Order: sequence, then structure tokens, then C-alpha cells
Amino acid sequence: MGVHQKIYRWIQQNPRKVDLLVMLLWLAVFALPTASQPVLMLVSAAMIIPIAFRRSHPVPATAVLVIVYLGVWLFQMEPVPALLSAPFMIHALAAYGPRWSGFAGLGAGTLGALLYAVRPGFVGAGSTSPQRMVPSDIPLTVTITMFIMIELIVVLAWTFGDLARTRRLRVQALEDRAYRLEIEQQQERDLAAADERSHIAREMHDIVAHSLSVIITQADGGRYASAADPAVAARTLETVADTGRTSLREMRRLLGVLRSGEETSTRPLPALADVDDLVATLRGTGLQVDCTQSGEPQRTLPTGAELTAYRVVQESLTNVLKHAGPQAKASVELRWNGRGLSIDVFDDGRGAAADRNRDGPGQGIRGMTERVKLYDGTLTAQPKTGGGFSVSAMIPYTGN
Repeated sequence: MGVHQKIYRWIQQNPRKVDLLVMLLWLAVFALPTASQPVLMLVSAAMIIPIAFRRSHPVPATAVLVIVYLGVWLFQMEPVPALLSAPFMIHALAAYGPRWSGFAGLGAGTLGALLYAVRPGFVGAGSTSPQRMVPSDIPLTVTITMFIMIELIVVLAWTFGDLARTRRLRVQALEDRAYRLEIEQQQERDLAAADERSHIAREMHDIVAHSLSVIITQADGGRYASAADPAVAARTLETVADTGRTSLREMRRLLGVLRSGEETSTRPLPALADVDDLVATLRGTGLQVDCTQSGEPQRTLPTGAELTAYRVVQESLTNVLKHAGPQAKASVELRWNGRGLSIDVFDDGRGAAADRNRDGPGQGIRGMTERVKLYDGTLTAQPKTGGGFSVSAMIPYTGN
């Protein structure tokens, strides 16, 4: 970074210090040389000191300057170099003050230019009294020319101040917009992270809860049945091993998606075509399951919607396995109609009320509901009258 860039940055970051330094410099140049004339030095200082407050308090500082100018004009004092502070204050009003104060400063500057232009047309009897003023012989053209020159300085000062104000407001608007965008992006990232956590939680629950339920059921059943028939133990262990391998593959696929690396698994996600394999696996645990499909799809559901349908069936049958009790029977009905796919899973067991909270406050049902809502669907899960539990879901074609 060059020296001039460092100086520019310091000026931008320390505006009040800059105004104070400018005020001190003007005092040294325009006020101190008049130290032999105390009144003139005080007047010059009164004109220069408001420069230090031109950004922080532009209206009061300009008001002080206007009062001093009127005093100089009324008492017909000799012009002082400090009069050059007027354009600075007009610029400050237009750039940093309220909008109305900028136009008021322009009007006051115009009036001051007129008063200063006609002032040489009179000479007073003394330099400190406005009395006994008599007209002079300065031509009118000189007076008009002087007024035009001073007014030009006033207009230029106001114009540059108004341009500085416009630029400042534009920069401020851009900074505010950038800040809002940053906040919105952070909120979007937080929402995306929360959504991804929910998605991962659903996937983990579907994979782990289903697989562990099958493994636990098989292990308990095999332990008791092996006493009468040792061959049952071998079949049970085979089912446990197959279920564990399937769960491990699903877990690796999920972890591969989280890593998002080159080794991410490309194994297809479960779909409606895999429901029969899911039912066959659960039948192997001893659960009696009937599965029927009816109707023809009028449109193809997206892959995510088919995965949702599969997960609904999987979670519902897993709940039957965990909560319905022994000798329970389950039915799965998949029906295509004009709206979409209807899924009904019900059982004749004891329902989920007895130990539904064993794995938490309905995490499985909550996950199913969230999945279905992503595709504008609905899901209801409730105990049946007379015993059992039912899950009904509707996934419309609008999810496509």
C-alpha cells in the first residue's frame, strides 16, 4: 500500500481529527498574523473555529458563522482572509446536514454574496460603527461582477457538497445492503445446516432403528427357538448377518454423502421397487406381513418421493415389529389414484401407546411426517379403534 493510500485511508477513518487539523492550520495562517489587532484576530478565530464542527454539528456551526458575518457587515469591518471559511461551511451543510439545511445554506450564501458585493458601495465614518455611511462612486458593473464571482463560489461549494452527500448516502446504502445480504446468507446457511441435520437424523433413524429392530427380534427369537431346534440358530444368525451387512452398506452410503468426496457411493437409493424385499426381510423375522399394490401411476414420482414412500413403509413396519407385540399381523397397501400414491400400513397388535416413547418422543413418526411434507403430502398416525395402529400417507404428483 502506497503512502498516498495510507493517508487517504487515515483521512477517511478520522474525519474529526482532519477537521481539527484544518481548523488549527487556518488559525495559524489567517488568525495569528493579525495578533497586533486583537479585535480582528478574535473575529477571524470566530470564523475559523466552526470548521472543526462542520461534520459533527454543521447547522449550529454555520449559525455561529452567519452571526459573525452579520456583525462584520454591520460594523463595516475590513474584509479578512477568514471569510474563505464560508464556502467550507456551505459545503458542509449540503454534505452532512439535513436536506433543508443545504438549501438554507445556499440561500444564506447568496444573501451573503449580495451583501458583500454592495458593501463596497458605502464607506462609513469609522471602521467599528455602521453610522454616517455615504455612497461611494464604485461603478454598478463592478458590484454586479463581484456578486457573480462570489455567487459562483457559493454555488460550486454547494454543488460539490450535494454531490458528496449523494455519494455518501449511496455508499451507506451499499454498505447496508451488503450487511443485510451477509445476514441473509448466514441465515440461509443456518437453515440449510438445520435442514441437513434433520435429513441426516431421519436417515440415521430409518437405517439404525429398522436394522437394530430386526437384529434384536431375530436374536431373541433364535435364542429361545434354538433350544428346541438348533438349526433355527443358524438361520437366525444368517438373517442377523444379512441385516447387519445391509445396514452397514446404508451407513457407508450416508457417510459417503456427508464426506462429499470422490469415494461417495453411487449405490441407488431404495425405491418403491424395493418394498417387496423389505417385506420379505421382515417376514424372515417372523412378522406376518401382507403387501398389496393397486392402480397404475399416471405420472412418475421423483426419486426423492419414492424414497419417502419406502421410508414410510419401512418405519411403519419397524414400529409394528417393536411395539405391536407377539403374533401381530401387519398389512401394507400401496394405491395409485388420480392424485398420487396412497400408503396405508396397519396392524392388529396392541398399538404404540404402551411403549411408544422408548426411542424418544415419536422420532420415527416425526421423521415420516417431515419427509412427506417435503413433497406436499400428508401423513396421519394413530391407534385404531379396538386395537392396533395405522399409518396413512398421501404423496401427490405435485411433488414431481
